Amino acid sequence: MKLAFSTLGVPGLPIPDVLRLAVTHGYHGVELRAHPEEPVHPGIGLAERADVVAEFKGAGVEVLGVAGYARVAAPGADEPVIEEIHRLLDLARDLGAGFVRVFPGAATDQSAEEADATAARRLGTAAEYAGDLGVRILLETHDSHRTGAAAIRILGPVGHRQVGSLWDVMHTWLGGEQPSETYAALSPHLGYVQVKDIASATDTTPLPLGAGVLPLTECVEVLSRHGWDGWLCWEYEKRWYEGAAPLPELLGAGREHLARLLNESA
Repeated sequence: MKLAFSTLGVPGLPIPDVLRLAVTHGYHGVELRAHPEEPVHPGIGLAERADVVAEFKGAGVEVLGVAGYARVAAPGADEPVIEEIHRLLDLARDLGAGFVRVFPGAATDQSAEEADATAARRLGTAAEYAGDLGVRILLETHDSHRTGAAAIRILGPVGHRQVGSLWDVMHTWLGGEQPSETYAALSPHLGYVQVKDIASATDTTPLPLGAGVLPLTECVEVLSRHGWDGWLCWEYEKRWYEGAAPLPELLGAGREHLARLLNESA
């Protein structure tokens, strides 16, 4: 498996500095948070995109994916959501990234059936454009569909190779799902896995990997046992928890922890 980290952990950091961290601490890739407050987002022009590609190539680091904020199950018209996904797909294509992350984002007053059907319809439509660009759309286990069992209610009806899943280990754990159950649900669709650690279900402040309660050992064991060889991406949610320790000083130990889990599971 290859290792990456998300720029959610280093809010606003310029790309050259992000790449120095990746190279220094032995990460193979970076997941780029595609938000206007970050250096890379759908609003930047072609010249800026080309500069990002050149910087990553020069560092020998991959752009793993573009982490967008489109909410595919949200109420309202389909067109704005599909257009948002298209813009994320364009950005990913221009950066050479293989994946675009989207959220479920159903409202509390929607029925599960309505939310599932809305998300599947939009993803099915966007999948054709994604196929043309060679990028996969990944539905993250998050918010209204935080478990593999919930996500598969959307992914199953879509049934398109360009639409897959992004397994966020915190949300599936908070949803009461065991790693083996999540893998069984998502394995036909799995794009990559976001790892992290937290103190408890009531305190989700990010911690160094291995310092909290999330079942990272079990997750890696399940993936290894089934011969899965994709990406593990550390999503350290520093942007939402300003009091959390700075990610740069944790990256080296985090990589060593993941490498140890991989060695022990081999």
